[in-house]
Amino acid sequence: MAESHLNAATVQLDQALPVPYGEESTEDAIGRALTAGPLASPDSELRWSYQLGSLLLSAQAWILLSECVADPRPMLFVTPTARLAQIPFAMLAVPTALSMANASVDTTPAESSDGREPSDIAELTDGYRLMEIADVVMATPANIVRAPRRMVSWEDRRHNPPMLILDPRVPGQRPDSPLGSVLGRPSPTSPVAQHFADVLATEAVVPDVGSAVELFRRSDIDRIWLSRTLQDEPSRLLFVGHASAAPGDAGYAERAAIHLACEESIPGYADVVGTHRPFTAADLLADTSRWPMPPRVALVACASGSDYRFDEATGMVAAVILAGAEVVTATLWSLPTTAGYRRFRGESANVETDLMAELIVAVDTAHRADDAARSVGRWQRAQMRRWRDGDHGAHPIYWGALVTYVVGAD
Repeated sequence: MAESHLNAATVQLDQALPVPYGEESTEDAIGRALTAGPLASPDSELRWSYQLGSLLLSAQAWILLSECVADPRPMLFVTPTARLAQIPFAMLAVPTALSMANASVDTTPAESSDGREPSDIAELTDGYRLMEIADVVMATPANIVRAPRRMVSWEDRRHNPPMLILDPRVPGQRPDSPLGSVLGRPSPTSPVAQHFADVLATEAVVPDVGSAVELFRRSDIDRIWLSRTLQDEPSRLLFVGHASAAPGDAGYAERAAIHLACEESIPGYADVVGTHRPFTAADLLADTSRWPMPPRVALVACASGSDYRFDEATGMVAAVILAGAEVVTATLWSLPTTAGYRRFRGESANVETDLMAELIVAVDTAHRADDAARSVGRWQRAQMRRWRDGDHGAHPIYWGALVTYVVGAD
């Protein structure tokens, strides 16, 4: 890939994601991404996805992919470089045959071969996406999949109770602080609580609770509880809460962390945040036998799926895979809370819209299915088609962020 194309793709990404860029605050970044950036409307998002697709894949690559269309869909394993680790490859728009025929290495994605900039995106793409050609998943980093690791079978575990860690209370953090509540005050009438009430009606879960509301904002779920409870071999793990990506300039992916209810007195590799010690990938990697992961793990947390940002991809996804997971669904970037979405989308945000809840329910449902990775992809396609048809209640900031790592690609 030409360096100019790589640079252009990273600029496109910076302009779109709800991640601070330049001097932006987190609040400014969320507002830009939701209201003014390339992902703010279906039309601008389609042009953005086309431009990324043209920058990252040659016409020959698109032709090869189009020849692989089949029923059922093939599974496409992606292994990005560090600079492309947050690219939502599934969203890339498929170019038209005319666009591919006119493509040349000397033109940018916004230009045709004669230098003319098309005024109509329909000249460039029909709006179909890579996710409609194939089920797009992330390949497990080679240094991880080839390392000695626990092997756990979904078929052996599928009837065991799932472990649900939902918005744990981080010690010393107010609900409205940066490490405060992700889902807001627990309510039995919220969509996500109603979903888990239905789950409780049909199966046992861990922790053992009397009502769905008791699953949220717990202060007893620390790494000691996690270690002890994982020994009981749950079928899967769903974590919804805060994660901290490893600093990009630090060079150490194992500094990535999730935030459980761990007090500062609990030993670990992370520096203390107030009265709280984060649980890092390094903690898990130091002794994976202490935290034996189930075959399926979902980490609905900020940038939890960005292991590939580092040359040595040993972040949180890699750690849970080494500890036994076969399928890991995570997010490429930080997701705005429901309150944040409603604030910035204003009149276009229905008061009943809860995109975070929809995503959590979709991931939990997919991880109960026979094929978790394909089930996540089916939900993303359904959301993408709603968005493509003009439904602003299916915002790509949410469904575009999901990626699933699958052990099995080599």
